[in-house]
Amino acid sequence: MGPKEQYYEVTAGRLIENMKKRQMDAFYCATAKEAGELALSFVKPGMKVSNGGSVTIEQCGVLKALEQREDITFLDRRAAKDPEEFESILHNAYFSDVYFMSSNAITLDGILVNIDGTGGRTSCLIYGPKTVVVVAGMNKVCTDVEAAYKRVKNTASPPNALRLKRNTPCAVTGKCSDCLSPECMCSNTVITRRSIVPGRIKIILVGEDLGF
Repeated sequence: MGPKEQYYEVTAGRLIENMKKRQMDAFYCATAKEAGELALSFVKPGMKVSNGGSVTIEQCGVLKALEQREDITFLDRRAAKDPEEFESILHNAYFSDVYFMSSNAITLDGILVNIDGTGGRTSCLIYGPKTVVVVAGMNKVCTDVEAAYKRVKNTASPPNALRLKRNTPCAVTGKCSDCLSPECMCSNTVITRRSIVPGRIKIILVGEDLGF
């Protein structure tokens, strides 16, 4: 184990304790493969499962595994045939047994910071699905909320805008300009400092650099 991996493991231990105080279950996995296996262990036969847009979830192999399961109902918005079906899937996600997502940033004291466009992902984090499984690489850990907010705006949002082919200033300059452009992805900022339902939010920290 190299110095970086050691740092991630030690920092994750501190994070896990802080998240427990916030009524969130937290775990640490050294690799994306292990994280994917742990994430999928929360899905039982007969469950309804959905997800928010997340490169991390894909990197961990979660989406591919869910596609192949015939014993669950997977509300996969990527499979929507038209905008109406897409919207229907987004709304039905609120009734999921398990909802998978990542977090744009996480503070050292266990707070989640997320910025969203439509708010589908962040609203499911707040309320709706019975269980929310958040998978995040340790590269997303920041010192405090202010640093986390800056990370989301200037580290995560520009590459996400490029990935989604959004016509925004940050996609061109690589830096947030606090825009109000028609395709702006930063409409809603959600800071999750505590889960009111103990254990509803389960966070899997991964000792690899994942997502944006």
